[in-house]
Amino acid sequence: MSQVIHTPPPSPAEAEDDLTALAARYGLSVSGARPSLPQYIRQLWARRHFITAFATAKLTAQYSQAKLGQVWQVATPLLNAAVYYFIFGVLLGTKHGVSDYIPFLVTGVFVWTFTQSSIMAGTRAISGNLGLVRALHFPRAALPISFALQQLQQLLFSMAALVVILFCFGIPLGISWVLTIPVLFLQFVFNAGVSMIMARMGAKTPDIAQLMPFILRTWMYVSGVMFSIDSTLKHSSLPHIVQVLLEANPAAVYIDLMRFALIDSFHAKQLPHHVWAFALGWALLAGVGGFIYFWKAEERYGRG
Repeated sequence: MSQVIHTPPPSPAEAEDDLTALAARYGLSVSGARPSLPQYIRQLWARRHFITAFATAKLTAQYSQAKLGQVWQVATPLLNAAVYYFIFGVLLGTKHGVSDYIPFLVTGVFVWTFTQSSIMAGTRAISGNLGLVRALHFPRAALPISFALQQLQQLLFSMAALVVILFCFGIPLGISWVLTIPVLFLQFVFNAGVSMIMARMGAKTPDIAQLMPFILRTWMYVSGVMFSIDSTLKHSSLPHIVQVLLEANPAAVYIDLMRFALIDSFHAKQLPHHVWAFALGWALLAGVGGFIYFWKAEERYGRG
């Protein structure tokens, strides 16, 4: 009578090691695993044409159901500026002491709208496109970046109207207008970075999208969109730390730099100290930090 030898089953750790070795032997990898950061950047760059085409398509479709179509790309921020002018400029008197108030206001509204719309679109970039995220394999950062690019394209349409307004109010074309290029670039990097941060947070907690309008509205009111921060601080007794926070506010920094570039009556003395350092610092902090923060959760996007 033969003796039966019972071999104990492998432990879970041993079984996992065996599967890992088997996968490595046949060149298999984990589906949806997060790539390394350099590899992720290369994948994103390889899809730059998709990002551009996606942003353009979203912009074109934005007002496709409206009779006036793409006219609303310019009409919407102009109407917002008109409302703010009546409420803040006329009723509350914030236009007093501000030279070229209408160009001042319209510039602030357009630049602020760029940041506001980028962040709002970024908050829903993953949660609002789950079908696309689950159906196709691509670097998910392409979505919030493409939405920020869409809003940049929207701003460029609005800038055409802004130039007409500047000429109508006697503001001449100046060499300082060249500064709009680095300002827009730095603001785009900042907006894209914050959009990626909000995209990750919104993917985990979709209710954040309902809270963001209130946060952004509060941010707008302290960013000098409708009033001059410089004039306000000169006639206020706010604590020093509050004054520093108002001047270092990234939205206010990019708005003031754009006003300085376009409006000849907005002088350098009205800018905060080290304003270009603030603009570059916010762009690097949000852009690089937001990108890494988003990348760290890459394998979790679109999963229940």
